Amino acid sequence: MAQWSDASGRETMARRMSSADRKSHRRFAADCFNGTWKLLLKKKRTRDEDLEMIHRAHASRYHWGVVGDATTLAIGEWQVSHVYSVLRRPEPALYHGRESLRICREHGIGDFPLAYAYEALARASAVAGRGRDARRFLALGRNAGRRIREADDRKLFLDDLETVPGARSARRSGSGSSKGKRPARKGTRRS
Repeated sequence: MAQWSDASGRETMARRMSSADRKSHRRFAADCFNGTWKLLLKKKRTRDEDLEMIHRAHASRYHWGVVGDATTLAIGEWQVSHVYSVLRRPEPALYHGRESLRICREHGIGDFPLAYAYEALARASAVAGRGRDARRFLALGRNAGRRIREADDRKLFLDDLETVPGARSARRSGSGSSKGKRPARKGTRRS
């Protein structure tokens, strides 16, 4: 099954699928997304679990690419970036962070997904040792985070942003741990 890079292709493909197939893709996307978080939250992971975490994040993003919308795609790219940052793999973390931001910009997505796209790029830049870029994305993330409409989401994001390496010192100078909390948004996790 092909994954389409434009919204019209995804919509055409999704219309051709049976209701059961769409439901399966959504279930797989959510299960892989949530399974990735279970692994991220483990204090100690084995090498095999690190690899499983990478595959789960990519699988979740793939399935959202088949049946999701632009918001789920942006969040999926964010999660893949986050996984690579946690594993200290800057190149793929930056790539997927840029994809998250690109999707947000191309589709006019703001609020929570846009703020987390900036967080992904701040975290990936910090892992890459690009302090200037990290500080720039932290500032953009803080600005976008203050605009998140729902108070709980805003607090979650701003708390997560503080876990980006160098966030506290960047905030003090005006412009941590690499484990953040999951951006639990409607449509990305199953209840």
